Amino acid sequence: MSTNKALVAGANGIIGRTLVEHLRTTGWDVVGLSRRGDLAVDLLDPADTRAKIGGLTGVTHLFYAAYQDRPTWAELVAPNVAMLTNLVEALEPAAPELRHISLMQGYKVYGAHLGPFKTPARETDAGHMPPEFNVDQQRFLEQRRGSWTWSAIRPSVVGGTALGNPMNLALVIAVYASISKELGLPLRFPGKPGAYDSLLEMTDASLLAEATVWATGQQGAFNIANGDLFRWRELWPKLAAYFDLDVAPPLRMSLADVMADKGPLWTSMVDRYGLSASYEEVSSSWAFGDFVFGWDYDMFADTSKSRRAGFHTYVETEQMFYRLFDEFRKARVIP
Repeated sequence: MSTNKALVAGANGIIGRTLVEHLRTTGWDVVGLSRRGDLAVDLLDPADTRAKIGGLTGVTHLFYAAYQDRPTWAELVAPNVAMLTNLVEALEPAAPELRHISLMQGYKVYGAHLGPFKTPARETDAGHMPPEFNVDQQRFLEQRRGSWTWSAIRPSVVGGTALGNPMNLALVIAVYASISKELGLPLRFPGKPGAYDSLLEMTDASLLAEATVWATGQQGAFNIANGDLFRWRELWPKLAAYFDLDVAPPLRMSLADVMADKGPLWTSMVDRYGLSASYEEVSSSWAFGDFVFGWDYDMFADTSKSRRAGFHTYVETEQMFYRLFDEFRKARVIP
């Protein structure tokens, strides 16, 4: 039996699902925690959390990737800090063997969501004006001073295959391209004009899972990305070619708006091509696509800290997209 027992909070998300698969493949004993996972817990309810977590003995590692969305940045703080707090306070008495807590963050720590920021971003960069729940969550771990160590993982935009997720850019592009093809249209970049030429990076979900486990032997924060940079101007035509689509000049439009009426079209595509996913399952990330395609400024971080500490896995972003598209097709998510 494995000596490592992981509790993964947010096990059904684009990050958590791949992490659970990686842990189980590498011999860990894993309990997935989510509102629809192995163990369903309302982390906003301290009593429910204590009742459900109290029986989890033997947990050695907590991987925290849970998230509660809210309309504004300020409203995100209270629920997301409360969920982490409730979980840690319930887990510590039940799991005296707890050795490490891994916190999933992102480039919001650097103010990337607010506008142009210093690039490459480094873990030692100065903070920005709150509110920012990622910062408050990390401060909670720093001040908790348990017998465990902690790491904060900071990926860029994550590429994965999870459906029904509000932040899956690969699915956004795959479904947008599939609908464009069905309508006989070229694949237009829908973002801001300046975003077509900005310098970006991404983080493959499988690489992220590997890095997250690697970081359990470390302490502190680590930027994690594929290792290459790209511009949509160069990559977009290649992604269009995968779908046998021409490319027309970029045209700024809100995917959340123009895709709002495409449910009936997708339903007809499900019938015609024998697809496995409903429009509700594939349309949850349009707003996130608009967000990413609106970055008319550079978006990347320095990952040399993790490289110096021993994590050297590299993924070519272009090939990552092709692999994810292949997986969507294999699962009959897209034609």
